[in-house]
Amino acid sequence: MASREQHCARLTLVTCLLALAISGCMGPPVLERQVLGYDEVTSATGQKLLLLNIARANDERPIHFTSTSSIAASFDWTTTIGVTGQTQEPKGTDFLSLDLGASASENPTFSIVPITGKEFTKRILTPYSDEAFEFLVFQGGHIDRITRLMASGIEVQHADGTFLRFVANAPARPQEYDEFRRIVMHLRWLNANRKLFVRPLVFAETLIQDFKGVPSPGDINDALEKGIRWLQKPDGNFQAIAIRAGRVSITNYDPMALSDEKRFKLNEKIGKNPSGFVYLDIRPDGPGGNFPIQGAIKLRSMQQILTFIGDSIRAFPEFDVAPDPRTGPIDMNPTSTLKINVSDSEPETRLPVINYDGDYYTVNDTEWDRLAFTQLEHLFQIALGDVEDVGIPITISK
Repeated sequence: MASREQHCARLTLVTCLLALAISGCMGPPVLERQVLGYDEVTSATGQKLLLLNIARANDERPIHFTSTSSIAASFDWTTTIGVTGQTQEPKGTDFLSLDLGASASENPTFSIVPITGKEFTKRILTPYSDEAFEFLVFQGGHIDRITRLMASGIEVQHADGTFLRFVANAPARPQEYDEFRRIVMHLRWLNANRKLFVRPLVFAETLIQDFKGVPSPGDINDALEKGIRWLQKPDGNFQAIAIRAGRVSITNYDPMALSDEKRFKLNEKIGKNPSGFVYLDIRPDGPGGNFPIQGAIKLRSMQQILTFIGDSIRAFPEFDVAPDPRTGPIDMNPTSTLKINVSDSEPETRLPVINYDGDYYTVNDTEWDRLAFTQLEHLFQIALGDVEDVGIPITISK
């Protein structure tokens, strides 16, 4: 029979093992829940801030953003163990009791940044670049949804790129808005049938036309690091060329089918407009060419996008527009670019809801509107950039 000391030792060992097991089982799930919880809260907060600013725009008030720049949380897991015993002098039963306990605590510190100042104001008021437009389309976004969200209108141009007239994406100008919508639906139809090209112009720029001799290995390596290639010509001399990515174009023909010289000249023509214009060229001799147009899509700033969505709630609601007879069938043509529902009672929805001045604002729960709101979030992140340089952080400890 084991001695009392051996029995106590075994019990103590079991107790320690149980305590370690409890601590190990508790720590990872708690950490996982908290990390995922902070991520969910941060995402939901950003969405509600967008909704809040749409409500402010609807009320003709200035927009304002606050960003959570960082969350630092320390986690503490505590495990307590205890063994007590009672020994009777007469022969009988010894009483031993086991006491186990575990607890977890966290101490989060939040840094929030009121986003103000010249730099942020510039980002919010500056129109998006054609690169941002192309990026969203490249990621699989429907070109009509992106264009309706980002474009203030289409500038129709002469063949040399000079201004002819402007077609506004503004319900306050019904005739222009009707034409804008029909152009955008035509682009969607072409894109859905893979007859539209949305891409930067790429061309080879000759830096050194005729180099007599052979470039040294050092020159070749330096050139490669800068994206420059040395090519030997038929006469034995060398030329240095660089592959350049130019402005974004939307065409019903493949720009890569053009010669380098033509792509270079086209890029120079597009460059007459600022980066907030996306070149548009639907030629008569290409697919969908019975609805030709040449010009540029003029992009909005973040401020203009939020104002457009806010105005569409009450002041200037969008209206139905039928496709042009020259446009083939399209699957979606909703009235609103991004419909925001407003009610006097809190709606039951899985989407974010904010209360502003007694009204509840939420995104309309359709596939089109959910995706449009997601793209609006992406656009805000593009405009926001790094938040460290746009305000003084406020730290809150729990």
